[in-house]
Order: sequence, then structure tokens, then C-alpha cells
Amino acid sequence: MKIALAQLNYHIGNFEANTEKIIKAIHQAKEASADLIVFAELAIGGYPAKDLLRSRVFKQNCDEALHQIATHCQDIACIIGAPVKNSDPEGKELYNTAVFIENGIVRNIIKKGLLPDYDVFDEYRYFEPNKHFTCIELDGVKIALTICEDLWDDDEGGNSYVGDPMKELNKENPDLLINIAASPFSYTHFTDRVKVLSQQVAKSKRPLIYVNQVGAHMDIIFDGRSIAFDTEGTKIAELKRFEEDIQFVTYNNQNITSTTASVKEPISEIGLIHDALIMGLRDYFQKSGFKRAVLGLSGGLDSALVAALACEALGADNVLAILMPSVYSSDHSIKDALDLVTNTGCKHHIVPIKDITFAYDITLAPLFEGLNPDTTEENIQARARAVILMAVSNKFGNILLNTSNKSEAAVGYGTLYGDMAGSLSVIGDVYKSKAYELARYINREREIIPVNTIEKAPSAELRPDQKDSDSLPEYDLLDSILFELIENEKTGSEIVAMGFDQSLVERVNKLVNNAEFKRFQAPPILRVSPKAFGVGRQIPLVAKYPY
Repeated sequence: MKIALAQLNYHIGNFEANTEKIIKAIHQAKEASADLIVFAELAIGGYPAKDLLRSRVFKQNCDEALHQIATHCQDIACIIGAPVKNSDPEGKELYNTAVFIENGIVRNIIKKGLLPDYDVFDEYRYFEPNKHFTCIELDGVKIALTICEDLWDDDEGGNSYVGDPMKELNKENPDLLINIAASPFSYTHFTDRVKVLSQQVAKSKRPLIYVNQVGAHMDIIFDGRSIAFDTEGTKIAELKRFEEDIQFVTYNNQNITSTTASVKEPISEIGLIHDALIMGLRDYFQKSGFKRAVLGLSGGLDSALVAALACEALGADNVLAILMPSVYSSDHSIKDALDLVTNTGCKHHIVPIKDITFAYDITLAPLFEGLNPDTTEENIQARARAVILMAVSNKFGNILLNTSNKSEAAVGYGTLYGDMAGSLSVIGDVYKSKAYELARYINREREIIPVNTIEKAPSAELRPDQKDSDSLPEYDLLDSILFELIENEKTGSEIVAMGFDQSLVERVNKLVNNAEFKRFQAPPILRVSPKAFGVGRQIPLVAKYPY
């Protein structure tokens, strides 16, 4: 049995484009004499469709797309993810399913049981959990077909309400395991994913095919990297990362082999982050119908990083950098910004803000009489820049990219309605210390980000001789504490017990908590870590936070 693994980039709700892409893959597999083609979880409709799943028209479009796809499944069987109506009026309206099509007819509908409701997932909001699990059969081969998490929980005994899908399926002594998934990227997740899949192969002594989505849907990025394992747990095929791909394996004599598929070479963590951000940017613009971006270019690391990424993802001709020097901007910052413009080839304009901020000072002087300058005046500069950037965005249709990093977002080191403005936060899930690594990675073949930008001390340049270190601990230390607070979700007391200074941990913890209202109003972030700000981290705005 020849099996095609179809790893595609879907556009949520774009039924015409998605269906055309799926049908094209089916015919490509048929031309290669495949007996079965496997698509990802919720390929029909796209994932995550969120509250579109409540739309009558969306659900009707899913049904029509499934019917249209089935008509093309002559002389080839198909497994594809789709939302399917629940006939029981007592439960949720939909099931998350894997639809098995043979000879143009839906033969089986396998329903997902273990519905995730952690981090970026909220499947219990839309889907009814399945409680009964059974294998399917194709050409005498018994297949344990599962959807994402249903393959995972065997070690932990499953869910008390749903049961253990794999335990039930293994009772039927299947010949082959197939799992379809929509498993988002984080720079640590692939290792965990391979471990879970390998464990299932080791337990069952059966080969496994895993098909994942690829593509970005604003904050959630799918890396693809679908995999096939033989009965020994050897990875015999790994599809491309961050790209569409179709590869073939052959099932024979209770094992699978591959002559065309390949196992990908390892890539560094920072390389993965880079590729994920490029896909996130590119897909955000393409799927939203946007072409051009604008950003403020200060001469600092973060804006240089976002500009370089945007030029790579969108093309330099589609990126407009606005330099907005103030009276505090140093000559070397302006030069660094202009050097980056030269290195990338992007467009640019210089719009000084001296007169604008002076006008604010004059206007507010009667109201602020007798008060010393403070962060108020600093924030006015940041907000003046945001007004200019949004004016350019409105006038020319360029989408504003936010350039704040995760360290700044965590501790509130940013101006609401100022440098926090933007339609998309490109590096909002990249700590400052990691941003330096990313800049050096971008420069791996030639200098794109000026070396001086990377080496100089970071500064917002909102007052004379300002440095980030005036307000914050050194970033390596700060990021170490933030990682424990955010990614590892440790308490302040637990972090102190790890050897960090108590007063520093208390200070950082307070900064993070006090900035929650800012992050609530921040632009969506491209998620590349196990725990990003946004939908995956829901914290009350008004609360007494635990330490």
C-alpha cells in the first residue's frame, strides 16, 4: 500500500482555495499510484477556526467542501480532518473528526476524544469529546486512526471522562497507526513531539504515520515536519519544515519503507525561530491580503531585527522604514539605521519629531507648570512617533509592524499607544538576549544588521545618555528570571530557591504583574516559544497576584 503524506498550508475559511489545493494533492497522489492520501487535522475549514465554527454558513461550507473532495477520491482512499455535525442534541454541535473516504464515499468518521483546552487551545468550546474508539480498514490493513492528542495520553491513563483512545484501539491489534494533527510550533516542541510518537511506536511495535499542518494563522504557527516511523521506531521520513510538502511511504509486511521521502538535517534553535518568524510574517500578509509594511527604524537592535525579517519575508520593495530622530537621538543611531537601509535595500524616509514634541511641550506647559520633566515627556516622544507611523499606514496602506521584544513586553518597558502600536508584533515572543542571537544568525552570510547595532548598549534614547540598564537589570539576568516566571510558570519563591536574588525577583515579578494591562492592549504576537503572551497566557487584569 502506497501512502501519500500531504502537508499543506491552509487558509482559515478560504474554502475555494483550500479545496482546490486538497484536490490537486489528491490527483498528484493518484498520478504517483498512491492507494491512500492523508491530510492534517481540520484541513477542511482550517485550524483554528475559533468562533467561525459557530457560523451556519461556515459549517455548510465545510460540508460542501467535504462532499466535493469525496467525488475526487476514486481509485484512491483519503483521510482528512473536518468538523462534522453531532447528531445528539444534548452535546456540543460539532465533532473534530478524521473522515475516511473510499471510492467517493465516506466510509468512517473517527471522532476526537481528548480535546485540548490549555495554552492556545480551546477545543472544548466547540467540540463534543468522543468516548468510543475503533479502527478502520483499507485493503485488509487495519488502521488505528487518531487525531492529535488521542495518540498522546496512553502513559497517563487517558482522561477519566473520555478514556484512553490508544488503549482501546490497541485491543483491536491494528497493523498501522495514523495520526493527523494541528500541532503548533515552538522552538522546543519538535523534540517533545518526536518523543511522544516514538513512545507509541515502541509500545505497539507498529509503524506510525503522522501528518501535521504547516503555515501561520496570525499568532499560531505550524511548522509541518510530518513524520513516518517504521516498527523499530526509526524515523524513515520527515517532511519539510515551514513548507508545503507531499511525500510517499509504502506499507508492506507490517512495516513501512520509503524510497522518496527524506529525513531532514537538524537545525539550530535560533534557525527555527528565524524560519518561523519569516513564515509568520509572510502568511499574515498574504492571507490578510496585505502587501506592504511600515515600521519605525531607530538604529537599535529590535527595529533593525524586524526590518531585516520583514525584508526577507515580504521583499525589500514592500518595506518602508521611517527614521524619526529626536533631540536625544545620537548620530551613530541615525547612521546605523541608514546602514541597515543600505544593506537591506528597503525604502525609507526621515521625519524628525523635534518640532512635534516641542509643540506638545508648549501646549502642555500651563497644565504642567511647576512640575519637573519625567517619563511623561519621554512617552510623548514615543506617541508622536506612533502618530506618524499610523498616518503613513493610513495614507499609503502599509501595515505597521510592532518592534517590541518579549523582555520589554514582560516588564512593561514600552509606551502604550506609542512604541507598542502596530498590527502585528513580530518579535514579541523573542527575549532580548535571544534577539542578539537572532541578529547574528541573520548576519551569518553577510552583514545585514550593522555590527554596531548589535554591539552597542541598548537605549530608548528618550532622554540624555539613557540606557536600558538604567531602568532594568542586565538582559541576560532579567531574561533568566522571566523565563522561569513565564515559560516555566514558577512562583517568585521557587525562583529565589533556585539561587536568584530575592529583591530582584520581587522587583521583576511586580513589573510583570503591573504590566498586564499593557499587554492586554498590545498587538497579536507571532508565537515561537512554549508560552507566549496573548491567547496562551490569560491573566486577570485586576487581581492580587500570588508571589
